Amino acid sequence: MSRKTRLGIIGAGNIGAVHAAEFGKLADRCDIAAITDVSKPLAEARAKQFGIPAVEESAEALLARSDIDAVVIGVPNKFHADFAVAALEAGKHVLLEKPMGLNAEHAKRIVRAQQATGNVLMVSHQMRWESLPLQVKAQIDNGSLGRIYSAKTGWFRRKGIPGWGTWFTRMDMSGGGPLIDIGVHMLDLALHLMGDPKPVAVSGAVYAEFGPKRKGIGTWGTPNWDGTYDVEDFGTAFIRMEDGSTLTLEVSWAVHMDTDSKPFVHLLGSEGGAAIRQSEGKFLTEAFDRAMEVELKAPDKDEGARIRMSRHFLDCVENGTQPLTSAMTGLTNNLIIDAIYESSRTGGEVKLNWDGLR
Repeated sequence: MSRKTRLGIIGAGNIGAVHAAEFGKLADRCDIAAITDVSKPLAEARAKQFGIPAVEESAEALLARSDIDAVVIGVPNKFHADFAVAALEAGKHVLLEKPMGLNAEHAKRIVRAQQATGNVLMVSHQMRWESLPLQVKAQIDNGSLGRIYSAKTGWFRRKGIPGWGTWFTRMDMSGGGPLIDIGVHMLDLALHLMGDPKPVAVSGAVYAEFGPKRKGIGTWGTPNWDGTYDVEDFGTAFIRMEDGSTLTLEVSWAVHMDTDSKPFVHLLGSEGGAAIRQSEGKFLTEAFDRAMEVELKAPDKDEGARIRMSRHFLDCVENGTQPLTSAMTGLTNNLIIDAIYESSRTGGEVKLNWDGLR
């Protein structure tokens, strides 16, 4: 594109505001032309906050604008597929909040729409763009870890159930609890660092020991005590890949555990390993018949993961290239999460159904 990319934002909640702030830092490359939300007063407040010139009455009205090139979608998970498919079919490129779909069937709809239109569909997984994962990925790509044969990832929140009784804790609106909220981030990051192997089978279990008792409540969101809690607050899984590698996942919103609430990834390679715990990291290997460790640090003045992610999205829009967090990566995550729920229900291993999409 010879001109700046013009963006529209669908969803003026907290995450919509985050995206508006980040793209606002890239004003030399993009303009935020319009915003919309089911709450028009909220959309108007965000427009004033970020200097957005237009507030549209609906997502449909925003998508009908011929001057908008791409949209950012930050709405409850239930509506991701409908809005993403409509945007792609309207000729827009899409940056879609995680998880890509409410479930795997929703995700498959998005994948098929992206393949049919050829437009960019990028899932908003900012953890790939954190400094330490980028450093580790560079070592993986140059062969320093050898073959990554197994990994473990997770994120334990001790007391962090968000918005009890709101859409966050309703299966029909969110698609799940911590697995689909924060577990999807860790799945995406771990699979990326492992080289994107194809998952083929999953064993897992989920538990709801806190939410139904109205315990483990966190500070994110305002509770609705007249609402519903029918999702898990802890999930665990063992994932097998087509190439023989494996991945273990554990996540919680609430748990009686001595935890620092930092997301983590441990990579086991034939020539070296890596450990990432939020802003701390290590590269591990053996030399001179001794175990060796190299500490990894983020730069003192790191610009941040979200600005790198936003810049990558604009690069893909401008160049017509596929993003790192493509629609297929979103489908992969949704298939695994669905399989964890199914495995927990049946007590057995679940084989993943790709329907010929990979």
